[in-house]
Amino acid sequence: MAFPRAMTIGSSVTFKYSEDDQGAAQVLRTKEIEQPIDDGPGKPLHIHRAIGRRPIVAAGNSDGDIHMLKYAGSGLRLLVHHDDAEREYAYDGGSEKALQLAAQDGWTVVSMKQDWQTVF
Repeated sequence: MAFPRAMTIGSSVTFKYSEDDQGAAQVLRTKEIEQPIDDGPGKPLHIHRAIGRRPIVAAGNSDGDIHMLKYAGSGLRLLVHHDDAEREYAYDGGSEKALQLAAQDGWTVVSMKQDWQTVF
């Protein structure tokens, strides 16, 4: 299943207007992240600002996604468990609380090691 870009929300970088040496207008990408920062309690705010309601699907992979997954309410809440050191790399650090809440609150945990046939 693929979601259209217009129906997808995630962290966004900022852009700035600039003119080159000849005066031609251009829009340049910056290194900064759009506010509110799309992490922790900022995620539900970003989602609400963008769509004005709770998402029907929310997917995350760390403790920074807990607030978003809770905000999804009764929608599909996916937690990607990065536990495949052979095909990607395992980085469970920073997802301990999310994994505990997933078991407690009925979120769907997707193991990269056990559930993904192809990684990259």
